[in-house]
Amino acid sequence: MKLTSRSLFGLLLLTSLSGHADEVKVAVAANFLAPLQEIVAGFTKATAHTVTITSGATGQLFTQIQNGAPFEVMISADNKTPKKLVKAELALADTQFTYARGQLVLWSADAALIDGNGSVLQHGTFAHLALGNPKIAPYGQAAMETLDKLGLTTKLQPRFVQGDNISQTKQFIDSGNAELGFIALSQVYKDGKVTKGSMWRVPHELYAPLYQDAVLLKKGEDNPAATALLAYLRTDAARAVMLRYGYLL
Repeated sequence: MKLTSRSLFGLLLLTSLSGHADEVKVAVAANFLAPLQEIVAGFTKATAHTVTITSGATGQLFTQIQNGAPFEVMISADNKTPKKLVKAELALADTQFTYARGQLVLWSADAALIDGNGSVLQHGTFAHLALGNPKIAPYGQAAMETLDKLGLTTKLQPRFVQGDNISQTKQFIDSGNAELGFIALSQVYKDGKVTKGSMWRVPHELYAPLYQDAVLLKKGEDNPAATALLAYLRTDAARAVMLRYGYLL
């Protein structure tokens, strides 16, 4: 009999409720921190398992895992990093799956700065443009791909302000150190609307799809809470949270 994600979680739930509660240590890409916090609240209520979250740039988290960090689950901003972890024998290949597809936006805290076509990049007056470090942050890489396809990289590069991760990139814009920047839609979107400011939702043809994968790390192989959390990410309850934050499923 083939188990659906819902029935699989049901079995895991029964198992966890019949035993004791465990803790799982999770490394999560910065763009997914807020949704994960909401998902974890539902997960803990359903299973009594607790979750310790560490957030950062996907590349930084990969390095930490390589260096022995005690994470048991990786929730990435791409699908390449989990594959690298599997190849390095730090994660289990048959546990990797895509939990969501992210969306890139150009955003400003100024409600009047960005129009629906992103024309401010071509014609606007601004001193600084924030983006994540493309070497370690998948959304930073997507931003560079966008600028390359628009033919604006050389023109705008002197104005770049790079964040170590997508959260720091948004902080640059919030603080006024950059008038605008490329971030994840999930950081400024909830329940069908932009939370503040103005934005341009970057067309998907301008950057490679941001398929975001999760994987069970070797250190979580024997932890029921780690397996249960990955199963919970596939449930309707978790997916509903992702949709509210603007992820594609």
